Amino acid sequence: MAALQAAPEWQVARWFNGAPPTLAGLRGRVVLLHAFQMLCPGCAMHALPQMQRVHRAFPRERLAVIGLHTVFEHHAAQGPAALAAFLHEYRYEFPVGVDAHDAGDPLPRTMRAYAMQGTPTLVLIDAAGRLRRQHFGVLDDLALGAALGGLLAAASADA
Repeated sequence: MAALQAAPEWQVARWFNGAPPTLAGLRGRVVLLHAFQMLCPGCAMHALPQMQRVHRAFPRERLAVIGLHTVFEHHAAQGPAALAAFLHEYRYEFPVGVDAHDAGDPLPRTMRAYAMQGTPTLVLIDAAGRLRRQHFGVLDDLALGAALGGLLAAASADA
């Protein structure tokens, strides 16, 4: 069995909803990272509401829910001001970072580091900071709950 790889650090240009989290600062907690675009129908209708439900259902000292606005299309329409209004209107409470871009590259840095195919992309990171699952598309609530339960149980056993 291959060793699990450490999750790449996020490269974020700006954070919304609290102090900027880091993977190192979240050690000891399971991390649910969801890469999204606010104009992505699958993100707006399924992924983001699912993240909000998870954020409200699990204790924050055990599970961190992080949003990553990773824009690779329609850049002008999805800037930070529009994102701030979007997050406020839908009352998303979890931390949301804006994936950083290099000049001339349409793909954001974190999206590239994780080799994401598009949005929505769900990433699960265990309490030791290792990448445990990455899923492109919408993941069923029961499947996500089972995956989170397994990672939370493992974190409790290791503590």
